Amino acid sequence: MRLDDEEQSSNVEDRRGGGVGAGGLSIGAVVVALVASYFFGVSPSTVLGLLGQSSHNNQPVAAHKPPADDRMAVFVAKVLHSTETTWEVLFRESGKHYQQPKLVLFSGSTPTACGAGQAAMGPFYCPGDRQVYIDLAFYQDLKDRFKAPGEFAEAYVIAHEVGHHVQNLLGISGKVHAAQQRAHSKAQANALSVRLELQADCFAGVWGKRADSMRHILEPGELQQALQAATAIGDDKLQQQARGVVVPESFTHGSSEQRVRWFSRGFESGDPQQCDTFRGDA
Repeated sequence: MRLDDEEQSSNVEDRRGGGVGAGGLSIGAVVVALVASYFFGVSPSTVLGLLGQSSHNNQPVAAHKPPADDRMAVFVAKVLHSTETTWEVLFRESGKHYQQPKLVLFSGSTPTACGAGQAAMGPFYCPGDRQVYIDLAFYQDLKDRFKAPGEFAEAYVIAHEVGHHVQNLLGISGKVHAAQQRAHSKAQANALSVRLELQADCFAGVWGKRADSMRHILEPGELQQALQAATAIGDDKLQQQARGVVVPESFTHGSSEQRVRWFSRGFESGDPQQCDTFRGDA
């Protein structure tokens, strides 16, 4: 990616070397979140949000700015800044004001407003504190475990979580979570989660298109990196790898085909209005 001229976001907080403060979720609760995330495809932020409703005493850990010579931290800060400038324009076009999220770098575990965050769950967004959390070791997993290397694949991960922040600002997440609580079955609640996740994929595609149009950040062939990442983390592919069987009614993020299709729709249009995954026929 062509990010040499991109500024770094000032909204990056480095907690690496810290851990979960007193009052965090129990080890058992974290295990529940890990199992749900990896074997059943449940969003870790959703699980932690539910488990953490009665645990609000997480103590803060030491935080600082990332070192200036940390290549990956610099990359993340530049991608985050790109999402900030892009969504500020998009919100202004619709007469709204964009509130920038913070991005927290951590290692191992960290307290969040949604409960205890664990690196094993991968990157996630917590609507309670409007922060994106990522352990940069995930990028090695993206390359080695998911076979999805490349800078635009790494940027897509951040853009997807920022997409959840956009949903939170627009009130979409709250409506979906309320509808999930009223759902008559787990499958019905999962279907709503799929639509929420696919919209975040579409918003990530919108960012990619608009950022590239404004600042030409993509190198030839890099779009394929994001599509490869979207394919690698589809529920069907992950379930096949983990359990050897695919159970569509348990999907919470969408199939590989759906994730690629909605990211592509956002990228091709550059228009958030094209990301309505909640239409009956979507």
